[in-house]
Amino acid sequence: MTWAIAWRIARRDLNARFRGLRLLLVCLFLGTGALAAIGSLTAAIEREIETNGRTYLGGDLQIELWQRDLTDVERAALAQLGDVSAGTRMQAMARFGEQAAPIELKAVDKAYPLYGDLTLEDGRTVGAPGSDEAWLSQGAADRLGVAPGDTIDIGTEKLSIGGIIADEPDRLGEGFQLGPTIIVAEDLPTRAGLIAPGSMYQSKTRVRFTQSRDTEAVGEELKQQFPDAGFDIDTADRAAPGTDRFVDRMSEFLTLVGLAALVIAGIGIGGGVTSYLDARRQGIATLKILGATSNDIAHIYALQIVAATLAGSLAGIAAGIAIVPLLATALQGLLPVSSGVIIDPGAIVLALAYGMLVALVFAAPPLLRARNFPAMALMRARVAPLARDPRALALVGGGLAAIVALALLTSDNPMLSGSFLAGAAAILGLLALLGLGIRRLAAALPRPRNPVARNALANLHRPGSSTGALVTALGFGLSAFVLLAAVQSAIDGNIAKRVPDRAPDYFVLDIPRDQVDEFETLVRNADPGASWRMVPALRGSVLAFGSEGAMTRTADLDEIPDGAWALRGERGLTYADRLPEGNELTEGTWWGPMYAGEPLVSVDEDFADAAGLKVGDMLTFGVLGVERTARIANLRRIDWESMGFNYVFVLSPNALQDAPHNLAATVELSRGTPTGPLLQSLVAALPSTSVIEVGGVLEQARTILEQVGFATLAAASVAVIAGLAVLLGAIAAARAARTYDTVILRVLGADRRQIIAMQLIEYVALAATLAVVALGIGSLAAWLVITQLFEFDWLPDWGQVLAVLGLGVFVVLAFALGASLPLLRAKPAQALRDL
Repeated sequence: MTWAIAWRIARRDLNARFRGLRLLLVCLFLGTGALAAIGSLTAAIEREIETNGRTYLGGDLQIELWQRDLTDVERAALAQLGDVSAGTRMQAMARFGEQAAPIELKAVDKAYPLYGDLTLEDGRTVGAPGSDEAWLSQGAADRLGVAPGDTIDIGTEKLSIGGIIADEPDRLGEGFQLGPTIIVAEDLPTRAGLIAPGSMYQSKTRVRFTQSRDTEAVGEELKQQFPDAGFDIDTADRAAPGTDRFVDRMSEFLTLVGLAALVIAGIGIGGGVTSYLDARRQGIATLKILGATSNDIAHIYALQIVAATLAGSLAGIAAGIAIVPLLATALQGLLPVSSGVIIDPGAIVLALAYGMLVALVFAAPPLLRARNFPAMALMRARVAPLARDPRALALVGGGLAAIVALALLTSDNPMLSGSFLAGAAAILGLLALLGLGIRRLAAALPRPRNPVARNALANLHRPGSSTGALVTALGFGLSAFVLLAAVQSAIDGNIAKRVPDRAPDYFVLDIPRDQVDEFETLVRNADPGASWRMVPALRGSVLAFGSEGAMTRTADLDEIPDGAWALRGERGLTYADRLPEGNELTEGTWWGPMYAGEPLVSVDEDFADAAGLKVGDMLTFGVLGVERTARIANLRRIDWESMGFNYVFVLSPNALQDAPHNLAATVELSRGTPTGPLLQSLVAALPSTSVIEVGGVLEQARTILEQVGFATLAAASVAVIAGLAVLLGAIAAARAARTYDTVILRVLGADRRQIIAMQLIEYVALAATLAVVALGIGSLAAWLVITQLFEFDWLPDWGQVLAVLGLGVFVVLAFALGASLPLLRAKPAQALRDL
């Protein structure tokens, strides 16, 4: 039989609505749709960052420094590379009449912007504002209630509002901000009294190369040339490291969701194809009696399955492409992605390849079983199940190897994808063994006297039993319920833990040491019951670390060790006589008040473990261009969730107190005390300080975590829907296989109540057993997502998880009962004639 003839027969037999293969269609639709949408969206974001990296960063390369500008030598080295633009970023306060607001002050020079255009709402394209004017973001204008032409106060200077910013080209590269942006001239912070020795500010210097250069190589050369400068270097290919990290993590998670949906879909495909071929056993037998060979049978039904696979995969890809513009619109302002239709050929081809491979792997075994069985055996397949074809093992193994290779070759994190696939295979193997164990246990148990219970028990192990398929479907379906509930409740737990309801009302930065008494008087006058905590605030970078005489220079590291993030760039430093609040000493001793010996430092125990440090080792810090070395006196456990001052490094006072610095403070007012009066008095009396309202920061943090939770919930729902589809398919397949048994029982006198009771007893036994297994599988998967992928704390609400699992068991039993009702309507005479 030629392929053309096989297709003609296949097309005639294939229902236009794919009746019998709808489970295959639904499963592939969900899996390929998820992968197409995920791949297209992440590819679009990565392409946007890559294409516009220079604009987002503001240059080909950027150097950040805390509390100082570049030296003449350092600036000369950058000038040899190309055009240079320098500026300052710092927290400040803006005032308009009685209204005051914390802002992000962005001081830029005449060369700004090196890439892109800074445009105002009136349509003008501008650069740095004049010395007596400012460009305001819409958020700053709204907070202050001002419009172009009004005059605001920043520090000791008055500035005219020259315009409202419509497009700030390097906004994404600026990172997280504690207030809306106001752009001013380069010298404004100094003229306004905001910058003095010890002030907390950040200088940013950008370079536009005059010729093509390798940005990573240039960055490494600068670090080698100035190893002790404490440079924090960003390049255009990673213009927004925080955004890149978020996109990478969400892409990894969503890709795993897509792969999980396809793995679950594969189970549904196997069951669906088995049921489909089982329903056509008479047609297959007829074709064989009329002379069709096994190859002819394989060609006919393989063509039908390929047609259904293509239809489901292409429909899923079309739906995925259609969803991407909605996702892009929702993400605008948070991530760099353009709205509109996004078509990424690579993502589409990859999704289609996964769909075809999964269909091949899981459809091959039932197809080969039907291909090689004699016609008479096909006729009686209801009572004589088809034997397994050993060649299916090779075909399935080859298909699985292709899926694994495709996942590893196309993944940004092969280790993660490989681990996931290995875990999925282990879970499938575990469920298969569990199904076999349940069948053997059911066969070994004593026969109950009650005929209903005896038949329910027999259904678990009789020839042709669907126990294996049901165990796999129920296991994955219930595990998906547990995964969804555990992930969502753990994220809610992190919101509750990391974003406390009660926190300090204000963070106050850059309090001059000679104005501490004035600050405390202002707070007491505003609220006699207020409490505050004040600490010295400096910035510095770790230049070297390790045992005395064999220290490692940070600049010589090829890669920062995992968990040793404090070695990267400049970090906050402070000094104290006593152990800070919320800290617990875990090793070593504290130096105590009035200490005057060798400079000492206390280190966070997690950082010390990641960097390989111990008590007695040495740390060298670069502070305002001066090296300061201290010995590690003790290790501390820090409560990072406390809304206060938490420092990885706390030094003895004699190690830092001679360096220029200011103070920072937290202020907590009595409940019910209005916050406005204190804010106004602080801004008026201490114009160089920056006051940050904590309420807005908490709300922003809560919103971000809630968005992560919603995105996770929506993504994981794909796997849950796929699991439900497979579960329904497995129950439907079991119902079809039981028509003969039900008819025989009814002929022998069983009533409807007894038949329904048999079904429920069987499903209750399976669901109760698998609920325990699903609790373990789903919890482990959720733990990996929360702790390893998102790096959150593992804080699930077990009551909520168990409630959702109970809901899943109820849904299973409801579906099982619903699937049993059509069995009662089967007419014995017609059913027996069909066998």
